Amino acid sequence: MHETGLSEAIVAAAVRRAAGRRVTGLRVRIGGHAIDPAVVTQGIQVAAAGTVAADTAVDLVLEPMTVRCHDCGHDAPVTDHLAMVACPECGGVDVDVTGGDDVVLESITVDGAGPGGR
Repeated sequence: MHETGLSEAIVAAAVRRAAGRRVTGLRVRIGGHAIDPAVVTQGIQVAAAGTVAADTAVDLVLEPMTVRCHDCGHDAPVTDHLAMVACPECGGVDVDVTGGDDVVLESITVDGAGPGGR
């Protein structure tokens, strides 16, 4: 997952929904591949600079994919890309990977005042 593009898309969606009001908080649910939440949070803050979402609080909810090995029965969250092709426990390649890769902007918090503070 490319965190920069993801962060820019999240901010663009929040700015559209805010309709000129200042965005003070974002709640984003991210499913799929392992990501670094600090990198995504920083990416959102960088993408939001100079917009109505500047300095917004970011609440990330991560839902990693899971891997289940048919050889040893190991069942765990995917922590890196190698776990999607081979079991991190026994090295077997007969694995199922489940979970979605959706990114959902669940909510935004905005100031009650409209554009211009009125």
